[in-house]
Amino acid sequence: MYRYFGGRLSRAAGSVLASGVSAVDSALPASASLLRHRGYSQAADRDDDPNFFAMVEGFFDRGAAMVEDHLVEGLRNRESPEQKRKRVRGILRIIKPCNHVLSVCFPIKKDNGEWEVIEGYRAQHSQHRTPCKGGIRYSSDVSVDEVKALASLMTYKCAVVDVPFGGAKAGVKINPRNYSDNELEKITRRFTIELAKKGFIGPGIDVPAPDMSTGEREMSWIADTYATTLGHNDINAYACVTGKPISQGGIHGRISATGRGVFHGIENFINEAAYMSQLGLSPGFQDKTFIIQGFGNVGLHSMRYLHRSGAKCVGIGEMDGNIWNPNGIDPKELEDYKLEHGTIVGFPNAAPYEGRILEAACDILIPAASEKQLTKSNAHQIKAKIIAEGANGPTTPEADRIFLERNVLVIPDMYLNAGGVTVSYFEWLKNLNHVSYGRLTFKYERDSNYHLLMSVQESLERKFGKHGGAIPIVPTSEFQARVAGASEKDIVHSGLAFTMERSARQIMRTANKYNLGLDLRTAAYVNAIEKVFKVYNEAGLILT
Repeated sequence: MYRYFGGRLSRAAGSVLASGVSAVDSALPASASLLRHRGYSQAADRDDDPNFFAMVEGFFDRGAAMVEDHLVEGLRNRESPEQKRKRVRGILRIIKPCNHVLSVCFPIKKDNGEWEVIEGYRAQHSQHRTPCKGGIRYSSDVSVDEVKALASLMTYKCAVVDVPFGGAKAGVKINPRNYSDNELEKITRRFTIELAKKGFIGPGIDVPAPDMSTGEREMSWIADTYATTLGHNDINAYACVTGKPISQGGIHGRISATGRGVFHGIENFINEAAYMSQLGLSPGFQDKTFIIQGFGNVGLHSMRYLHRSGAKCVGIGEMDGNIWNPNGIDPKELEDYKLEHGTIVGFPNAAPYEGRILEAACDILIPAASEKQLTKSNAHQIKAKIIAEGANGPTTPEADRIFLERNVLVIPDMYLNAGGVTVSYFEWLKNLNHVSYGRLTFKYERDSNYHLLMSVQESLERKFGKHGGAIPIVPTSEFQARVAGASEKDIVHSGLAFTMERSARQIMRTANKYNLGLDLRTAAYVNAIEKVFKVYNEAGLILT
């Protein structure tokens, strides 16, 4: 479980440590020099194809190096300075690795009578808060390293947005396009049983959610399987998974939550004049262009909300092709075309784009596909001034370093795509409470609003009389829309917007406190590490 920080230094970082101060130091943020003197990994590999989990650990190290002294100073106990330093470093070592990794293999009988062995994984990074939380993805590229990396990101992501979960992730090593719906249901239900047998699923233990190539359907299968087997006598059984259909205990707004969170995350920084002035851009979405890589659930909803706010989508990239229209692409038209044809290729209101879509001209670039898309090889060619990480881990450490040197604002994944887990938290609470949001107060709020209008009207009539007839009280369109009270979707959207705004302010304050400039990733990791550290420190470590 324990792992020393310096154990994952790359060859390049090691050579820097050996050679002392270099000419590059002045171009790097203050954290780089701290890293060198403390021996923490700099999360950089000159070959720039890092192991995904090592990459996340390296980013953690960068934040840990920045915050260590502050954590030591913040300890208020009778320990000596040396003991306090040992305590801080010990807890940081506890936070860093994955606590549990489950690997399973199980057979299924396919529709054609053949048998196949399916491989799957579930990683639980941290139980500092329970339950653990993280999605299940279906992909032929799934590996232990990937689920460990994504699980650790979930821990820090939940901490950044103040969602009280530990981090987890699961993956099933299949290409879902190669299986029928019946076969996918068999795989999903059997994987749920395997998780349940080993204690890796349950409302208070570990709560999965949708991820790549999974959605409401798969979550419904998981909930039904758990509720009719291990959880058959648990009234909270359907809280074992989130992202379910409404009929199965899901919540309004969950499908669009991650994309809506991406929008709110960009909104909080693009409206901040101090950051935009550093980039040479004007605040606000008007006249801003954006490109999205990956037109899945996250890409679609991000595009939709950005489009409504006045930004213009000029390019979309997918695995099978890219499209481009400098005059803008309408999200509804593109969504309808993809639903009908299964691809964006051939969309009549845009031209094919033969170049590398990530390197095309735009103000905002949103990689919403998979990890390690922005690397040393293309970082210098990126023309966007804002990179909004809709996907998990799309930027390698070396690319991140280059973007800092080039004064490009990277809004990090661990904050930006936290909308999904935030609304999953709301769904989990709804399942535990066994009542939908607003149901108990909906009619009371509506009646109260009408009585307020009537009270205003009666007061005016008493004051001025009714000689010309009753004095009409006409509410504004905004108030009229709210007179009936807040629906569940209204409450979810409001809660998500508040969460993203509050977390953005925390990141900004930390970046300012540590003089990090545009290095929002390190600021976000510092915030996450401080919060997780506080839980471990105040809970105590007597049983370790």
